[in-house]
Order: sequence, then C-alpha cells, then structure tokens
Amino acid sequence: MGNAPSTLTQYDIEEVQEHCNKLFNQQEIVSLYQRFCQLDRTAKGFISSDEFMSVPEFAMNPLAQRLLKMVDGLNFKDFVVFLSAFSAKASIEQKAALIFKVYDSDGNGKVTFNDIIEVLSDMAEQRE
Repeated sequence: MGNAPSTLTQYDIEEVQEHCNKLFNQQEIVSLYQRFCQLDRTAKGFISSDEFMSVPEFAMNPLAQRLLKMVDGLNFKDFVVFLSAFSAKASIEQKAALIFKVYDSDGNGKVTFNDIIEVLSDMAEQRE
C-alpha cells in the first residue's frame, strides 16, 4: 500500500486495522482513506507537509510545526496509526507515546529542558 490504490480491498482494510491495533472499525478506515485521498492531492501515496497545512485545524494548532516533523510523508497506514493516538479508544500509553514524540525534538528518547525550549520556540513562531 505504498501508493494509494483507488479503492481499498477487504484485505487492505484488515491490514490497516491490524496496523493500528484495531482502534478503528472498517467504516472509520474507509472514511479515513477518503480523507487521506483528499489530502493527497497529487495521488503520490503520501501526504506532504504542505498538504497537511491545507487543513485549517492543523495549520492553526500551536504545535503544528512539531507535528509536521512527525507527519510529513506519511503513507495511509502510518496516517491511520498517527491518528489512532487521537482516538477515544486509544490507551493512555498510546496517547502518551505521541505526546512524548512531540516534545522529544531531537529524537534521542529523552525530553530535556532544551527540547521543551525548542517546542516553546516553535509555538511562538506559529503565533507570529
């Protein structure tokens, strides 16, 4: 599922469900796929940071720049996994893992004072 197929097969849906720990049902995955295809305007099979920024709710998020580093170039399966952390069905551990990634700006597995300063700096730039 590197490039986005025009439609999802039952096998594709089940594969994505497994990939996201079954946090989304079949109907939700089809809906997410439709949204993914809308965002992937050039049908290249992944969503660029510019395409993510076309979503007003994403663009005005104070953490948008931090999130862009995580989402730029996501294919459909990874897009669903990313969104699964926002699901009401996601465990606190899944939600915490996403939050940790947002604040671990250098990706070293630790959130340091410098990481937090960088995140705050990104947020200040977003407001300007």
